[in-house]
Amino acid sequence: MEILNNIPLQIEHEEVLQSLKLGKKGPSMGEMVRDALDTLMPLAKPKVLYKESYIGKRGDSTVEIDGVEFKSGILVKNLENTERVFPYVVTAGRELEGIEVSKTDMMKVFLYDALKELILERAFCFFEDYLKSKFALDLISHMNPGSLTDWPVSQQKRLFQLFGDVEPLIGVRLTPSYLMDPIKSVSGIYFPTEVSFQSCMLCKRPSCPKRRAPYDPEMAKQYKGEEQGLH
Repeated sequence: MEILNNIPLQIEHEEVLQSLKLGKKGPSMGEMVRDALDTLMPLAKPKVLYKESYIGKRGDSTVEIDGVEFKSGILVKNLENTERVFPYVVTAGRELEGIEVSKTDMMKVFLYDALKELILERAFCFFEDYLKSKFALDLISHMNPGSLTDWPVSQQKRLFQLFGDVEPLIGVRLTPSYLMDPIKSVSGIYFPTEVSFQSCMLCKRPSCPKRRAPYDPEMAKQYKGEEQGLH
C-alpha cells in the first residue's frame, strides 16, 4: 500500500478560463478566476491511496481481490485475463473543504467547485502516469463502483475494506449511503488490459457531463447486464 501526497499542481489562469469557456465574459470574470486560484491553490493537497492486489476465487459474477469478494459480471469479465489489479482512492483533499463560500454567490460557488474538480482530475492523471511507469504497464483501464448498475455504489464499502481505515490515511470517509466525503474524490480498480475500457462505453444515458467515451453497442454485447448500465 502506498500514499502519494506530493502531487505537483500547476493550474494557470488562462487554462481555467478556456476549460470553463469563460474567456469572453469580461475582465471581472478574469479577476474572479484569479481570486479563486489564489484562495484554493495554496491549500490544495490532493492525495492518492493505492495498493497492488491479487485475484483469488472467481465465479460467474463474483471475484475475490485480496480475499474481499466483489459482485459484478462486468468486473469479472474485465479481470478474466489478469491476476493483478490496483485498487485506489484519489481525493482533491479535505483541506479544501474548510473554505466557506456564501451559497448566494452562485458564480463563486461554481468557480470553486470547478477548480476542485480540476485539482482532482490532475491528481488522477498524475496517478495513472505514475502507476504505468512504476509497474511498466502499457495499457490500463479502470472501473468505479456506482458507474454501472452491474457494480453498484454499495460495493464501495468492500473496496474500502481492501485498505482498512482510509480516513486517517488520506482524509476520505464513506457516508451511510456509500458516497465519499470529501465529494471531490474517486475510487475504483485499475487493471492491465489489451483493449481500452471505460464504463461509459456500456452506458446509454444520452446526456452526461462526466462522459469519457461514447456508448459502444458492439462492446456492450460482450458484457452481461449492459442494458442496465447507467451512470
